[in-house]
Amino acid sequence: MRIQRGGPAVAGLALCLGALVACGGSTGGKASPAGDTAAPPTTGATTGTSAGGPVSPQSGGHPLAGKVIVIDPGHNGGNASHPREIGKQVYVGNGTKECDTTGTDTVSGYSEHAFTWDVSNRLAKILRAEGAKVSLTRKNDTGVGPCVDQRAAVGNNAHADAAISIHGDGAAASGHGFHIIEPLAVGKNAKIVAPSAKLGTALRDAYHSGTGISYSTYLGTKAIDKRSDLGGLNMSTVPKVFIECGNMRNKGDAAKMTSASFRQRMAESLAKGFQNYLT
Repeated sequence: MRIQRGGPAVAGLALCLGALVACGGSTGGKASPAGDTAAPPTTGATTGTSAGGPVSPQSGGHPLAGKVIVIDPGHNGGNASHPREIGKQVYVGNGTKECDTTGTDTVSGYSEHAFTWDVSNRLAKILRAEGAKVSLTRKNDTGVGPCVDQRAAVGNNAHADAAISIHGDGAAASGHGFHIIEPLAVGKNAKIVAPSAKLGTALRDAYHSGTGISYSTYLGTKAIDKRSDLGGLNMSTVPKVFIECGNMRNKGDAAKMTSASFRQRMAESLAKGFQNYLT
């Protein structure tokens, strides 16, 4: 994910659609690089379909029994071909922004929407094995949207104990590493700022320890960034954070993100973070 800060929203969308690399946009629907060792879930798969690889619960039994977790796989495979739909303005708590964006991709063409769909399904499978009730904000990787306010509403309506929006960044290729984005208080989300910070720290520590990916070299403090311009956080009433799992434009990060076995490792690490936060 690479979202322009400042400037008219419509102009920002036009720039992203017109110059995808500069804005971190994806052309959508590109195939995974040949080096990928296992295919992502089929685009028609329903929520919770296995993304391949073994389920690796972090402990015995069902430590997350009774917990509700919502996973938001960033972007969607049909976004790039539907600029009007994703360009419409929606209220995000302190103004309006585009419904959604196209996302970014690696230099070799592995799209962010495919990456987030794959990691999200892997994570959901592990969390369900640990007893959690898990919902995803989209059912496949071929649709359009949903809009950012609707993504937040999925977690709100589920009364989730925790929620995460999964992304890959589209920053300058010189930057590398991951970071967590936590909400700042924007109206009705004020009550979830503190618990979201705790969730963010738990996920950061587990992800860093489990994957070995460094803290972001280009944004945030110790891999933590706080923002008030993301509708998915502004409109949430349940503890929620975003994670930029790595910089897809960086060669080293991209090599990890295009590896199916490493995406499984990412999912296992995030599952451990949820367990640490919720138990």
